[in-house]
Amino acid sequence: MKREDKRGDGEVRVLVVDDDPGLRALLTEYLAAQGMQADAVADGVALRAWLQDGRADVVIMDLMLPGEDGLALTRWLKAETALPVIMLSARGEAFDRIIGLEVGADDYLAKPFEPRELLARIRAVLRRGQAVTTVSPAVSAPALEEGLRFGPFRLETVTRRLFRGADEVALSAAEFTLLEVLATHPNRVLSRDQIMDWLKGYERDAFDRSIDVRVSRLRGKIEPDPVHPVFLRTVWGQGYLFVPTGAA
Repeated sequence: MKREDKRGDGEVRVLVVDDDPGLRALLTEYLAAQGMQADAVADGVALRAWLQDGRADVVIMDLMLPGEDGLALTRWLKAETALPVIMLSARGEAFDRIIGLEVGADDYLAKPFEPRELLARIRAVLRRGQAVTTVSPAVSAPALEEGLRFGPFRLETVTRRLFRGADEVALSAAEFTLLEVLATHPNRVLSRDQIMDWLKGYERDAFDRSIDVRVSRLRGKIEPDPVHPVFLRTVWGQGYLFVPTGAA
């Protein structure tokens, strides 16, 4: 079962996972100077040990780590916690960014980077985690509290979980957020630009390409036949259309 990650009224807690001691020191000092509580570990073993007692609001994850790499650790984090993850890598190719996002990373930043940009990404990711506030006129606040229903599914926006009947459907934080955007704007074609506007904070080029990847992964989890989707449809040349009834 996923651990609940709750943030109090105090400072934002950031955990940096990177095997470069110089970068760990730089980031923890910089983030602390910005009013955040920043801790750092060097690898997956230390990450697991830290999480036994420590709490974080966001994890900064290096891709290239000794032992388990950042992709494997991000996949594990997303299966066990609700923590948002920002991935760092010296490999900035679009393919690597898309793979990072596909395994569940909430954002991706290529090295070298300005600490101020990382700070902006952290704040954007945390805002997205709280962003159940933009509600389509077609979806009332009480409906959101009860859960959005489509087909045999119930999307709980408060607990950020998806159920099929009594069974929970495993979604990464990024997959949930994309589904939430689509489900709160039903029967309306959303262009990629509109989707990116609601999901601020991603590097535009990488996220633009990864929307299609995430849609494909979502279809694999919610569609009776992902090849012929009934809930999450493509409107060629325009974008995506979410149809809660699954009707033609």
